[in-house]
Amino acid sequence: MAGHFAHSAALHGIELADGDFPDRDTPRVHPLRFADAKPAQVRNGPEQVYLARATQRFSEADLACLTEALYFEARGEGKQGQAAVAEVILNRVDSRAFPSSVCGVVNQQSQFSYTIGGKKRIGNKAAYLRVRNIAEAALSGAPRTLTNGATYFHTPSVRPAWSHRFQRTVQIGRHIFYRSGQRLASN
Repeated sequence: MAGHFAHSAALHGIELADGDFPDRDTPRVHPLRFADAKPAQVRNGPEQVYLARATQRFSEADLACLTEALYFEARGEGKQGQAAVAEVILNRVDSRAFPSSVCGVVNQQSQFSYTIGGKKRIGNKAAYLRVRNIAEAALSGAPRTLTNGATYFHTPSVRPAWSHRFQRTVQIGRHIFYRSGQRLASN
């Protein structure tokens, strides 16, 4: 199994540190599903919960690309901040204004700062596994309730020229999130 992930990472231009991918400790790619499960009741939660499509339409490559993006863009954030960045990427996938795959969004020219300047090394195995869990949850249909449909984000240390053209939705950790005039998360 480790060889599979190393091969997948190599296909996506990720340079791995020795021992970055464990054999048996790697989370399950396809979550277990229960036929008799009933939806959970949400109490004291948001008025509306937007669910992403829960069909299995994401590939191993999508998981690798989303995990890589979360690692380089949000590994220093808490779970909520990492999930918010995942929301932005998946909101872009669902938007007609961006590529229609996770890898297409992540690798779109000059959209994510870590993709500029060549390969980056994944050197923190624990951080990689944490963001991989966030990526799996997002790709498995976790509700997108954090960013209010954002398709852009940046850190407070920069003020991109595009930021004045979009509606600011929220700041989570060290990222400020923006959206165009419509909600892009799928129901």
